[in-house]
Amino acid sequence: MYKDKSIALVIPARNEERLIGPTVDAAPELIDHIYVIDDGSTDATADVVRQRAARDARIELVQHEGNIGVGQAIITGYRKASAAGFDITVVVGGDNQMPLDQVTDLLDPVVAGQVDYAKGNRFLTPDFRLEDMPWTRLFPNAVISALTKVASGFYKIFDVVDGYTAINKRAIDMVDWSKAWKAYGYPMDYLVRLNAYGLRVRDVPRRPIYLEGERQSQIKGFQYMMQVSPMLVRGFFWRLFAKYLIRDFHPLFFFFVFGMTFLPLGVLYGFFLIYQQWVGIGVSGPRAVMCALLIIMGIQFLLFAMLYDMQESE
Repeated sequence: MYKDKSIALVIPARNEERLIGPTVDAAPELIDHIYVIDDGSTDATADVVRQRAARDARIELVQHEGNIGVGQAIITGYRKASAAGFDITVVVGGDNQMPLDQVTDLLDPVVAGQVDYAKGNRFLTPDFRLEDMPWTRLFPNAVISALTKVASGFYKIFDVVDGYTAINKRAIDMVDWSKAWKAYGYPMDYLVRLNAYGLRVRDVPRRPIYLEGERQSQIKGFQYMMQVSPMLVRGFFWRLFAKYLIRDFHPLFFFFVFGMTFLPLGVLYGFFLIYQQWVGIGVSGPRAVMCALLIIMGIQFLLFAMLYDMQESE
């Protein structure tokens, strides 16, 4: 228990026989129950967890028949924790690279009712150094974070790939997890869905952990960015329809529609006018003005839509 709230810990793990032991060993006493979700491991991960469970009654091993995905492993843990009635569910990776000694930093704003979902942000802590993260991961992280800001509506959230989180039971029960992203990239998809349901999210500084000789991430830079970008685009349009047209109505929906219509039309029309000028046909003043108006209006509509979206998400 922590401040009269029951706490569950979900640890998704796949082939983590070397690190899953230290991960569960680091769980503080305030954690009431530990769900280790073995997502189709082919090594001795399950055996290590069983050995720890024999000494710690809080530990429960849940096994997927195959490798379904880390996102689905977390959803399995969410559903288990919610069904058992836990007030707050914390998630850490099974690679012992998330500081469980800082778990109260994530729990406090959720316990206080200030937010429904708290997530770690390694960039906010004084311990983070840019040189610790290679540019092949830093640049994609920045791009993905920028895309996620627009897709999710949480414009003040960063380090969106960080999976160290705490969520309350209300949020777990409210979101339809059956449609959520199952593979890597789930943190961004979760943010999109949390915003669509009107739930509150906050970044919490957390210390980065880099274990010497261990892989630092499953993320493969640019390849990862290319895989999750289409998901974010789909999530953006789904959120617009779900939040601003179906669940409620807001004029910013039409601001986005007009902006995403006028701007591409203006750009395409501009290229057409350039082509006509190049082949010697010439371009009249009114047609050039029309092109400029389409581009300017498209940009203005998009900027106003993003501004209203940011205000709604505060």
